[in-house]
Amino acid sequence: QEMLQKKNAVLVDGVILNGPIMDSKAGEKFVEEACKIIMEEVVQKADDVTEKVCEWQAPETLKRILDLEMRDTGECHQKLLQLCRDVIQYSVKTSHPRFFNQLYAGIDYYSLVARFITEALNPSVYTYEVSPVFLLVEEAVIKKMIEFIGWEEGDGIFNPGGSVSNMYAMNLARYKFCPEIKEKGLSGLPRLVLFTSEECHYSMKKAASFLGIGTENVYFIRTDERGKMIPEELEKQVQRARKEGSAPFLVCATAGTTVLGAFDPLDKIADICEKHGLWLHVDASWGGSALISRKHCRLLHGIHRADSVAWNPHKMLLAGIQCCALLVKDNSGLLKKCYSAEAAYLFQQDKFYDVSYDTGDKSIQCSRRPDAFKFWLMWKALGTTGLEERVNRALALARYLVEEIKKREGFQLLLEPEYANVCFWYIPPSLREMEDGPEFWQKLHQVAPVIKERMMKKGSMMLGYQPHRGKVNFFRQVVISPQVSREDMDFLLDEIELLAKDL
Repeated sequence: QEMLQKKNAVLVDGVILNGPIMDSKAGEKFVEEACKIIMEEVVQKADDVTEKVCEWQAPETLKRILDLEMRDTGECHQKLLQLCRDVIQYSVKTSHPRFFNQLYAGIDYYSLVARFITEALNPSVYTYEVSPVFLLVEEAVIKKMIEFIGWEEGDGIFNPGGSVSNMYAMNLARYKFCPEIKEKGLSGLPRLVLFTSEECHYSMKKAASFLGIGTENVYFIRTDERGKMIPEELEKQVQRARKEGSAPFLVCATAGTTVLGAFDPLDKIADICEKHGLWLHVDASWGGSALISRKHCRLLHGIHRADSVAWNPHKMLLAGIQCCALLVKDNSGLLKKCYSAEAAYLFQQDKFYDVSYDTGDKSIQCSRRPDAFKFWLMWKALGTTGLEERVNRALALARYLVEEIKKREGFQLLLEPEYANVCFWYIPPSLREMEDGPEFWQKLHQVAPVIKERMMKKGSMMLGYQPHRGKVNFFRQVVISPQVSREDMDFLLDEIELLAKDL
């Protein structure tokens, strides 16, 4: 009634339209206090090894703790702040120096600030008019990444994950092979076949399924004992596909496999692709950051011969999830030709500025996050030498861990790593005198899951394990974070021994 009595009060469908509905002062106060909690409980504790990596709770227990129910009326200010504290407390601290579980870890302060800025601004990167800064930033970052691949020119786009980059590349290769598919679809096409290694990321199967190629038309090429694709086997499978009457169109090589950290021989694979007219895509989501290091870029020798590359700076370089680029050697607008839908309400050609900067039509998305900004601000802060130091240090720490594993009784390497993946078994005292045979390996298979459960319930660290190609469960330790030190490597081995002393 008070609002209605004000001068010029407007009521439409029972709703008063005068003035904002939000309480800006209360909102600003909440943001201020929530940011203080983030600083105290996340940022300032990021490198504190006395903190737990995780506060383990069973799902049903955690549901009760968090009070997940949404109600008709909103919660009070203090209850919301407590919810923020609870979310932080019971989430895994991926920035902790002893989080070794995934192919990402750690905290980069510059990237974090970039995320704060973009979250506050809430931009969408499709046209210059709504996102001028972030479109120019993405262009600059892509240009620099292309230089490190070794191309003279190229194109690219940031995507929500390496899996999506691989899907983009697969579809782009298919479009290059048969451009009519964009309008006419799959009908009338020959049986398309692509090739990738046994050690490829599972996203290749998902992409083939999603794009209608079919998982049966993904030919998995045998790998050697180190997990690298065998070029001679690729040649055989390409010839086999042609004899079957199929149409080979794509080879996906991997630079840094997920489990073993293997790098396929790109030069030899490129020779076969050139011989048979096949698109070469390199999934360097994990290993691409080695390009920054003058010492370790040799791991990707020959990558300049690829037609497309997936590279995730949010992994080794700590740009913050998600930060993933698909880079394409073609600079004739192939990306746009493949993906554009020419939406007239968004990509008008009679705008008052250069519409070539409206790059959103290269994407399968409409709304798109400014992920390149995280990488750009971090790169500006650290310089290329700072990024290079991160890669070199991570691989040096991995080498230190390998040498320590060799010295300790009960630890056994699967193989000598060439990247940051260190794969090993821990053999507890009760199994060390046991004869090598089926019973030994069956018992050893059960060791890693028990140790993993104990470390998580204790909150001391997180370390991944898996079986792989006939080998029983082993640990895969991955060094990424610059917060990690030599002492953390020693702790990891000591803690495994401590947690498994009664096994």
